[in-house]
Amino acid sequence: VLTNLMAANDDFAAQIRVYLNAHHVPMLNLIGGPGCGKTTLLEETILGIGEDVRLAVIEGDIATPRDAERIAQAGAESIQINTNGSCHLDANLVLRALEALDLARADLVVVENVGNLVCPAEFDIGEQAKVGMLSVTEGDDKVLKYPLLFREAKVVILNKVDLLPYVRFDKTRFYQDLAQINGTAHVFEISATTGEGMDVWFDWIRKCTHISVPA
Repeated sequence: VLTNLMAANDDFAAQIRVYLNAHHVPMLNLIGGPGCGKTTLLEETILGIGEDVRLAVIEGDIATPRDAERIAQAGAESIQINTNGSCHLDANLVLRALEALDLARADLVVVENVGNLVCPAEFDIGEQAKVGMLSVTEGDDKVLKYPLLFREAKVVILNKVDLLPYVRFDKTRFYQDLAQINGTAHVFEISATTGEGMDVWFDWIRKCTHISVPA
């Protein structure tokens, strides 16, 4: 059953790549635990990059439209997917959401996956890159405890660095663990609330519009 489920998901992921290619729009899959700051990051990115990159956002949550409402208030088109209990978004749900978006008015789609470091990393949703997100308040041991996400992520965001003086987070250990399983991931150290490190993140987002979309 699981094999059939994953095969069906991969078929939908392939359809998504064809669909995105036809619209010349790449897509990022933002994955992180609840409370790590994913929605705040997207809000500040929308506000920070202005008209440079027109973002469209697909919000994944178990319940409520609150995150999509926050994104819309920040100024980007957004669609909420409520999984009603499922711990991840699958490609079928993402494809239906993409078809409801006006991609002619988007330069980049970001999927904020359900808050979880495990299940979302297992499912291909047709993205061009997985972005793993972690906050310093979650602890420095998460990279090796949840290796799949950090192994597959092209980018890792370390958020809430303004709180480093107040929490036990060993950055040396974090970087050593990440190098052990993924020596090529680019790390952004940021505080989405204070703005620290966000300019460098904005520059990377601008470059994302040039990510090739494989057919």
